[in-house]
Amino acid sequence: MAAGRTAAHDMFDADVASRALGIELVSAGDGAAVARMRVTAAMLNGHAIGHGGFVFLLADTAFALACNSHGPATVAAGGEISFLRPVREGDVLTARAIERTRYGRSGIYDVTVSRGDEVVAEFRGRSRTLARGTGG
Repeated sequence: MAAGRTAAHDMFDADVASRALGIELVSAGDGAAVARMRVTAAMLNGHAIGHGGFVFLLADTAFALACNSHGPATVAAGGEISFLRPVREGDVLTARAIERTRYGRSGIYDVTVSRGDEVVAEFRGRSRTLARGTGG
């Protein structure tokens, strides 16, 4: 692996869904990650604000990058989000994920989604590292 490159970078390279939405990997390593996305017209709901599913997807992507930065394949065991402010077309959202704890094959990560200095959502994810050779 190239210097500064983690397993999360390899995972993101194969993440067709996140990349198709224009999500960018800004950084990933040591249980933390930053991802960025611009809200497009295709992401708006019937109220002309960003659909929460896209905000969740951005947060979930940052979460996945953070928990996979350690190396072993890790998946989500669960996640929840609190939407604090609406987002609009053209907004650039940044999701910053940080590891809170890892224990055994499990972990807890917090993700803050911001528009500039303004927090628009808070996400908490629970991870599970896959057992080697078992697929789960």
